[in-house]
Amino acid sequence: MIEITVNVDEKLSLNKFNVDEENAHIKLKEGVKASDPEFLKLVKCCPAALYKVPEEGDEPIFDYAGCLECGTCRMICGETILEKWEYPQPTMGIEYRFG
Repeated sequence: MIEITVNVDEKLSLNKFNVDEENAHIKLKEGVKASDPEFLKLVKCCPAALYKVPEEGDEPIFDYAGCLECGTCRMICGETILEKWEYPQPTMGIEYRFG
């Protein structure tokens, strides 16, 4: 039997991100806490690990810059804690590179 292993971090590092600093394509609603059950769903499910719980405090950590544009957060939480989810503007966002 042939064992195949894939290093996910290595594969993701091949991708190129064109971040639109002036137009975030994902925004959390005001007042969202890191302890909110809806936010904790995102922490567990985001394949890019963009949602994080801080070591101290209850202010959620989130950065849209490394988004894989998969839509997982939109599907899981929809409008419960996301104020906005849309694809980035043309020429922005992730550029997948397979190698």
